[in-house]
Amino acid sequence: MQFRRIKRNIDGVLLLDKPLGISSNQALQIVKRLYQAAKAGHTGSLDPLASGLLPICLGEATKFSHFLLDADKSYRALVTLGSTTTTGDAEGEVLERSPVNTTQSELEVALTKMVGDILQVPPMYSALKHGGKALYEYARDGVEIAREPRPVTIHAITLERFDGQQFEMVVSCSKGTYIRTLAEDIGKLLGCGAHLGGLRRLTTAHFNLQDAVTIEQLDQMSLEQRDATLLGADAAIEDLPQVSIDDDSAFYLLRGQEVWKSGLSIEGLFRLYSEQGAFLGIGEQTSRGSIAPKRLLRQAG
Repeated sequence: MQFRRIKRNIDGVLLLDKPLGISSNQALQIVKRLYQAAKAGHTGSLDPLASGLLPICLGEATKFSHFLLDADKSYRALVTLGSTTTTGDAEGEVLERSPVNTTQSELEVALTKMVGDILQVPPMYSALKHGGKALYEYARDGVEIAREPRPVTIHAITLERFDGQQFEMVVSCSKGTYIRTLAEDIGKLLGCGAHLGGLRRLTTAHFNLQDAVTIEQLDQMSLEQRDATLLGADAAIEDLPQVSIDDDSAFYLLRGQEVWKSGLSIEGLFRLYSEQGAFLGIGEQTSRGSIAPKRLLRQAG
């Protein structure tokens, strides 16, 4: 006789250090099982070849995961010069080899040229959809789909190491940036070609890899210890202003009604809390000055 696993309504944000070799969705399913969570979602895919910070939202925290999807991120990338591949990374077959005569100063100049607002053509080996299918599905069948260049922002690139053939860089960038494409574009600039040899995500929004836990660490914990590693459901939106409202206002707000708070003047979204400090959700001030609920937490009971 098989027993169904009891799913829990557990809410919070887990900072996971995703290992190499598994997809973001596989990591999500492992975390969901370990927490016995009824609902979970991740906040921006990392390829199986990439490791590092993958914030995972459980329960009610999934209502705010899009804030992390849209957030800036940073990566440590290993780039191999002198060869291009079918996938833009080390998993693909080599397309072309070229001699590498690049000096460190030439590399630094090339990196500087990539900083700022740039256009990137998304790689064929990506999860972007075309006609309801991911691009990588077409790529595996040998079909090339025309892709429009997309604007992204590279905030900063720091060269960490260069040995003449490979270099390591730390890249801070906007959402939607493909580091594989960045590596290829740097190779084109240098005239020798390049592909991504390894990738590790260091930050997402205000979250940092040094605060993340591994799957192995979670595996060794009791359920109570795992729960203790979770950040609050509001962790993804810590950058938003905070507003507290009285108990009467909270009562009506949680029933979808607009409420009033004197002296309030805030543009855009803000976090809402009860007098006791309980997180209620996010709201927005109307043109009349009232607080309108935009996304509320499920209430127990």
